[in-house]
Amino acid sequence: MELEYDYGALEPYIDKKTMKIHHDKHYHAYYDNFMKAIEGTELEGKDVKEILSNIDSIPEKTRTAVINNGGGFFNHRFFWTILKKDVPFEGEIAEAIKEKFDDFEEEFSNAATTQFGSGWAWLVLDNGELKIIKTPNQESPISKGMIPLLTIDVWEHAYYLKYQNKRPDYVKNFFNVINWEKVNEYYMEAK
Repeated sequence: MELEYDYGALEPYIDKKTMKIHHDKHYHAYYDNFMKAIEGTELEGKDVKEILSNIDSIPEKTRTAVINNGGGFFNHRFFWTILKKDVPFEGEIAEAIKEKFDDFEEEFSNAATTQFGSGWAWLVLDNGELKIIKTPNQESPISKGMIPLLTIDVWEHAYYLKYQNKRPDYVKNFFNVINWEKVNEYYMEAK
């Protein structure tokens, strides 16, 4: 569960202190609480993605804890993989985005900035179609049968130290740290 790059690798867009707290405290807490929620159940030992893809099969007494903490674990684990500075917007995903959206950056930013309270904005593949969606709290698109390709965490813990209450500034700068190579890889796997 180590971060695969230095905490400061996304500076100046996402600061080192935020990354360290976000990864080492928040992400690890979601993981630990998810493990506690599935401990001693038939879910123990299964991958979080498999569990969240079948939320109706989660026993009702643990469902909320699994969705919140398993979602937090999965969403963050995915989020870390799509972050990297200076990766050009290219590949089949870039072509598909240009074909699908009039102004992808504006539409994705709008989803991220208008997510009421905490949550996520996503680029997903839904039955073969690219869509921009948003999910509240730690809900995950995989629970809705969608394939995530790109996401931004809009919980305040993801940006508050650097941006305070200026979520739009954080969202604007997020476009400088998208690992389009990884997003393209996810897209190619999903096709």
